[in-house]
Amino acid sequence: MPDKLPINIADLLRQRTVEGERIEYKAGWNPDAILRTLCAFANDFQNLGGGYVVIGQDCDANGQPVFPPVGLPAEQLDKVQQELLAACQLIQPPYFPALSVEEVQGRHLIVLQAPGGMNRPYKAPASVSAKHKSWHYYIRRFSSTVEAKGDTERELLSLTAQVPWDDRYARQASLADLSHPLMRDYLREVGSALADDADSLPLEALGRQMNVVGGPNEAPWVKNVGLLFFNDAPDRFFPYAQIDVVWFPEGAGGDRFDEKIFKGPLARMIREALAYIQRNYLHETVIKHPDRAEATRVWNFPYVAVEEALVNAVYHRSYEEREPVEVRIGYDELVIMSVPGPDRSIKTADFEAGRAVSRRYRNRRIGEFLKELDLTEGRSTGVPKILKAMAANGSPPPRFETDDDRLVCAVHLPAHPQALRPETGGPGTGTMDVTMDVTMDVTPEVAGLLKRVQGEMSRAELQAVMGLRNADHFRKAYLAPAMAAGALEMTDPTSPRSTKQRYRLTAKARQWLQQQALEGHR
Repeated sequence: MPDKLPINIADLLRQRTVEGERIEYKAGWNPDAILRTLCAFANDFQNLGGGYVVIGQDCDANGQPVFPPVGLPAEQLDKVQQELLAACQLIQPPYFPALSVEEVQGRHLIVLQAPGGMNRPYKAPASVSAKHKSWHYYIRRFSSTVEAKGDTERELLSLTAQVPWDDRYARQASLADLSHPLMRDYLREVGSALADDADSLPLEALGRQMNVVGGPNEAPWVKNVGLLFFNDAPDRFFPYAQIDVVWFPEGAGGDRFDEKIFKGPLARMIREALAYIQRNYLHETVIKHPDRAEATRVWNFPYVAVEEALVNAVYHRSYEEREPVEVRIGYDELVIMSVPGPDRSIKTADFEAGRAVSRRYRNRRIGEFLKELDLTEGRSTGVPKILKAMAANGSPPPRFETDDDRLVCAVHLPAHPQALRPETGGPGTGTMDVTMDVTMDVTPEVAGLLKRVQGEMSRAELQAVMGLRNADHFRKAYLAPAMAAGALEMTDPTSPRSTKQRYRLTAKARQWLQQQALEGHR
């Protein structure tokens, strides 16, 4: 029986959550080319997490999908699946992707989800139908499947049985350690069709379809990435899988500091830590000028830069090291530290200059889930995004540091020199007319939502009061942006997300609404 995709099919086809180089479009059933591509995804040479083959979907010269898709005749679906099963047995060692039959714009597609294999390297025959077959190793180069030769082949062979840590089995855990509600909520959040069957599927079957459970049927094993995202206390299995936020009111050398520790499933931990930092330590200063009406607005630390640096630290850290991700905040600087340092394929000089492009990723599956949740973009975009955010805010450039042994990674975000210091009531240096307004960068949709919040309300009540029927649209266009802006907060953020969770306005949002009302009367 075909599986259902753990991600949204529309997002996949349009390359919204999966990069184009990880998707192969095939207008029809071509066993030779498709088998070579499956072999390349199984080898996962760059630890990107494998990829997807979409049969029945054509693309243009630029690799972009063409709609409506060509599709496969309904009477050919069974035949293609049978031939695919026979062809996959020719891969050495045998490798079988997950298969899903999808309908898009009235056309039938077969989608093959091909994660990085557990027994690489894999090789496939150049021709499935040849009487005398020759087997070769294949890898992905950008958006093409090519044969691995020379130094590339030797490097691929050196990866024998080397499976990234997050894709390995957690021998200290059992199937019961996965949370069915957390898995179901994730599928609903990313808009997967699998969410409709999540409640009725046994935990093992759901875990296998989400590729967080593996091993033989008689002895299933949970993968490390499954515990990190779908267990309420992953730190029980991986000590110091946490984020420590430390505030130094007297500077890093002072005697006083305040510390708050965030634990829990990775996505929830990241969001709660970011919301806490935004709510307590990010401030906007409005500088009014006597010679012009328009004021200058600057943040001490731009949220986008903080978010990108923190998510990258959680993404790329080692969970085998008993060290937390640490966020050290002072008036002059915000530093995010993680261990170990960047991959050795990145030159130290390039990393410190903000030109980090990794050839191989440490945690391919963690990145896969974070991208589905829109928490990261992947493909080495983190450093450029931090640089752009700091420049757009007028802040000094960030500093990226590591040591010769690559034991630690540190991202330094200097405070904007004109940002207001709350404890002094004035800017760091200089004299200017400075006023502290309560400002929030919110969309009209979010502004409309905030004006309708009364006390504590559930997600369904908020959606109803806005008169919206599509839950996915409400979450993406209203609820998630309001949470990210620090305007809405969960009444009990420590409990798993569910339909019973309730939301309320933050103090910042209430002040902003009051300010909007006053400005409306002027």
